[in-house]
Amino acid sequence: MPSILVVTDAWEPQVNGVVRTLQTTATELRSLGYTVSFATPGGAHETLPCPTYPEIRLSLSPFRRVREALESVQPDHLHIATEGPLGWAARQLARQRGLNYTTAYHTQFPEYVRARTGIPIGWSVALLKRFHRHSQGILTPTPGMVDTLLDRGFRNPKLWTRGVNAEIFHRRPEIEAQQRAAGVPVFLYAGRVAVEKNIEAFLSLDLPGEKWVAGDGPQRHSLEARFPGVRWLGMLEPRTLAEIYCQASVFVFPSRTDTFGLVMAEAMACGTPVAAFPVTGPKDVVLEGTGVLHDDLRRACLEALELPRTLVAERASCYSWAAATAQFVRHLVPIS
Repeated sequence: MPSILVVTDAWEPQVNGVVRTLQTTATELRSLGYTVSFATPGGAHETLPCPTYPEIRLSLSPFRRVREALESVQPDHLHIATEGPLGWAARQLARQRGLNYTTAYHTQFPEYVRARTGIPIGWSVALLKRFHRHSQGILTPTPGMVDTLLDRGFRNPKLWTRGVNAEIFHRRPEIEAQQRAAGVPVFLYAGRVAVEKNIEAFLSLDLPGEKWVAGDGPQRHSLEARFPGVRWLGMLEPRTLAEIYCQASVFVFPSRTDTFGLVMAEAMACGTPVAAFPVTGPKDVVLEGTGVLHDDLRRACLEALELPRTLVAERASCYSWAAATAQFVRHLVPIS
């Protein structure tokens, strides 16, 4: 039975697209007969909070954790999922031992860092190019990000798309009917409530009906105080989130820094059209007839209201975790 070791700084109790992608991919891989193990940061006593992002816990002993994982698992394949302390430790140990590995580019880290700290994009790009330089494949979720990495001089980027759990995220006509009967459009954002998500661009819009926000993060308290008319739902488990998608008239995705935006695909699978800016992520994820992309986000929201939910859900059915995992498997390399 082939074995895979995944090294990741992003792990439970974090709730984000990276963690969900890794967990779901592991489930799919095991169904194909792979043994999947993870090297993760560990418990609170073994970690410290990441500056400006305390939900992320950074390992205090990354080399030990990766070394122990390599020795106990002795994997056939090594995948380094994140560019944090564990990722850098895994990269260095792999280079010292002459091991092959793949990496992943989940997040537009340079843009994220600039939004939070003002550090120039070029500095972060240089650091990430060093991190991924010897990877046998840099797995990234959209064709647009493959092109972006090539343009920035990264070697060997490969497409590894994302999927949706259709058992959870699907249309619920009875919920839709109730919302239509209410006669009030609902504009929804779901995801991390943080500066890099550009949520204020959505909350500031003059829109009819209601605005809802599902999720949590460091900006929540300040935005709640500034926008008291918004319905703040907090963190939701997946099945409840799926019901909220079905209640929403339009899913609004104001981020300009995401590589994919899994929440968009989930919303579309529930029949909810997307309104977003025409940037990396939405340009690849939002298919024709499933949403509206425009530099005027208000216009995108209002035009998305007119899209038929049946068509949105039908076209979003292409997002399959089985297909995404098949891509992941094709890109794996023998560790030695």
